[in-house]
This record gives sequence, C-alpha cells and structure tokens, in this order.
Amino acid sequence: MLQQTRVAAVIPYYERFLQRFPDIASLAAAAEPDLLAAWAGLGYYSRARNLQKAARAMNGTFPSNYEAIRELAGIGDYTAAAVGSIAFGLPRAVVDGNVMRVVSRLTNDSADIRSPATKRRFQQVADRMLDRKRPGQFNQALMEVGATICLPRQPKCLLCPLGDSCEARQLGTQNQLPVKLGKPKSIKIERTLLIIREDGKLLMWQRSAESQKLAGFWELPEPEHVSSFKLGVQVGYFRHSITNHNYRFRVCLGEIAQKPSEFEWLTMDQMQKLPLSTTARKALTFF
Repeated sequence: MLQQTRVAAVIPYYERFLQRFPDIASLAAAAEPDLLAAWAGLGYYSRARNLQKAARAMNGTFPSNYEAIRELAGIGDYTAAAVGSIAFGLPRAVVDGNVMRVVSRLTNDSADIRSPATKRRFQQVADRMLDRKRPGQFNQALMEVGATICLPRQPKCLLCPLGDSCEARQLGTQNQLPVKLGKPKSIKIERTLLIIREDGKLLMWQRSAESQKLAGFWELPEPEHVSSFKLGVQVGYFRHSITNHNYRFRVCLGEIAQKPSEFEWLTMDQMQKLPLSTTARKALTFF
C-alpha cells in the first residue's frame, strides 16, 4: 500500500483491509469485487491484484528466502530486500529514495538518480556498506537517516552519524545532491462526469475485465459515452492527479431518454458494495 502512497493516507485503508482480510487464506479466497472495494480510493489497483496473486502463490506460508520473495507478484528488489532483511535477517541492502539520497551524498555522486545505471551503482554501494550480521537493523537505520537527517533540503549534517564519512559534506556539495534530471512535463486535461438519475438510481458502467486501467471498476458516464442526453447544471468540480497527468473534472447533472444497453441503474446502497473508481467516488460527493 505504501508504494506511491503517503503513510498518512495509507493507515486507515491498511487497518480496514486487515480487518476484512486478516490472513493469507482470507485474502487468497476473496472475490475480486470485494478485494477492489476494500482497496478503492488508494489507486494503482494492480497492487491489490498482485497482493492477491502473491497470497494465492504462498499456499498459506510466506517464503523466507530472497529469490522466492522476489518471485511473488508485485514484489520488486526493494520490497524483497526490505522484507527479507527485516523479517528473516537476509543480507540484502534496501535502496529506496532516502537511501539513494544518502548514498549520493556519501560518495559525492552527481549522476542522475533517475538513471537505471545510477540505481544499479548505488545498489552496489549499499550492498558493500551492509552490516551482514544485522541487515534488518542496518537497512532501517539507513532509511531513517535519509528520512530524518539527510533531508532533501537543508540536511542536518551536524547531527548525522555518517558525517565524518560523507564526501559531499567535506566538499560542501550536500545541498546540490542528489541530482534528478528529466522530470516529465505536467499534462493538463479537462473532463466531464455526468450524474444521471432515475427513480433514486444513478446511471453507471463497468470497465471490462480486460481493461488495462481499473479493470472491473464502476464509473460514471462521460458525454462521449451516451449519444442522446441533456446536459444540466454543473454541481461541482475537482482535481485528480495521476503521475504527470493533472485532471480537472466538471461534475454535471444530466438527463437521458433511454438507457444504453451497457449501462446499469444502481442505488447508492448497491454502489457501497462495489469497486468504484476514485474519480467516481469524488464526483458522487456532490450528489
């Protein structure tokens, strides 16, 4: 859940998710609509599907060696190293954004940290630094140094336990590192969502199971989805960001003469039990 999402935002979802799926078996056995409904609002829904794939692959027992952990769906080098070192004492260095910043300054390396080659080199540096007798404690300590002392701006060098070994501090370049080049340009997109009501129900459509984005999720219609409709007043708007795409959604009332065959009329109670996209949830706050 913490992948691409802030800790403060994750905590209530994490607590509710564990109440709904308290162990590997319950997660593995969950119906996909229930799984997605429990995840709804966090975004990046492939994470939820991968979590379930991993649970099903475990057969009730979490693997305790790095290679087996790494093979689980949705698990990359960072997560496998973190879980392996902290839970099982495996000698694998963790390299996240905080560790990248620490390594960049320790070695006074001005290479672009977005570059795969730089990431591989920093992984090698972290592997050499790793305390193999206490890998979990070492990894957590290095991440904590990056999170609390070796800050992106105004690093607290005088408090740093690694200060005597830091080449950037000795050369006075700590505020210039790390270097991050090639940030993608922001793309602004305007869209309209329609709230179409009939007898206390709302018109909704569901993405197909083969959809590359939000497969199986329910959505509000947009003007291009319905051919004959009457646009009503705007009842609100909201902003929504995905990577470098910044959306501005207008939420408007609408009327329709006949329901398209691929749409459904749903009550609010029904929708509470279904996986709704984040944009649909935001739009429905104006209803």
